[in-house]
This record gives sequence, C-alpha cells and structure tokens, in this order.
Amino acid sequence: MAIEDTKDKILSVANKLFGRFGFYKTSMDEIAKIARKAKGSLYYHFSSKEDLFKEVVSKEIVNLKNQLSVIINNSDLSASEKIKAYLIKRMEVLKGATSYHETIKADFFEHFDFIDDLRQELDKWEKEKLKSIIIQGIETNEFSVVGEIDVLTDVFIMVLKGLEISFFLQNKYKKYSPYFDNLIGILTKGLAA
Repeated sequence: MAIEDTKDKILSVANKLFGRFGFYKTSMDEIAKIARKAKGSLYYHFSSKEDLFKEVVSKEIVNLKNQLSVIINNSDLSASEKIKAYLIKRMEVLKGATSYHETIKADFFEHFDFIDDLRQELDKWEKEKLKSIIIQGIETNEFSVVGEIDVLTDVFIMVLKGLEISFFLQNKYKKYSPYFDNLIGILTKGLAA
C-alpha cells in the first residue's frame, strides 16, 4: 500500500472514531488498531493526536468550502437564491462533519487552541464569500444595505454559529431543518430593497 493510501486510511478511520467518540475518548492506539496500521505509521504521518484531529477537521472544512463555492460561483443564481442555497448547503454539509462538531463543543468546555487557525480562516473565508453575495445583491438592486457590509457579514456569521449550537450540539437539526426556508426568508427580507 502506498504512503498516501496509508495516510488516507488513517484519516478515514480517525474521522469515524473522532465523530463517534470525540477527541478525548479516541486514542491513537485505537485508530491504529482499526486502521490495521502500526502505531508508528500514525506518527510517521501525524506528529500527535492533535495534528491528526486538525487534519480531519481541515478536510471537513475543505469539503464545506468546495460545496459552497459551487453555489457562490453559480452565475445563474440571484443573490437571494445564493444566500438561501448557501445557508441550506452549509448546514447540510456541517451536519455530517462530526469532527467539526467537536470544535463547537470545545468552545464551551475546553478550548482546542491547536485548531484556532482553521476556525479563524473559515470565518474569514465565509465573511469574504457572504460579502460578495451581498455586494452582488446591491449591484442588482435586489438588496438595500444600510450601514457597514462588514458588520452585516459578521452578524450573519454569528447567527450561523449560533444555529450550529442548536442544530449539532443539542441535536435539533432534524426538528428545525424543515423550517430553513422560513428562517432564510427572514434573513433575506432584511436585506431586500
């Protein structure tokens, strides 16, 4: 098996175990055992459990960005349609990003300093992308924004992060996902001219 195949196998197993048992209850020994790799193979690719977890979360974030970029770059969608599709897709993708859920829990219980840079980079990326959608809406007279766009995008991100707590930590995604259209309608009506 090639080195990259070994690394991918380790990441796949680690993703499942971190998602199921959490960061603290998952050991490198267990990952090695289930991946059928020597523990040394894990440490060849990842210097620590934190490094492995960071890579797992990074892959989830890359997947999220890739799926959201398809919506953002779709020139056939209006700004309102993009906001709606963006928010729905974001929550759908994050629902399956169980290691990312661990980072949300960590904000309340124990802080994972080693992934702060990933979360900050995602916030910066989302702010830039949401800003581009809002600017598109302003340019097409679909949105009428009063005040600073940067403040508005910061609030959007705060709202999204607030929803993550209910949806993923309190396990209410299934209960509230049928109401996404109404929620998004409230947000986009606030932007409308």
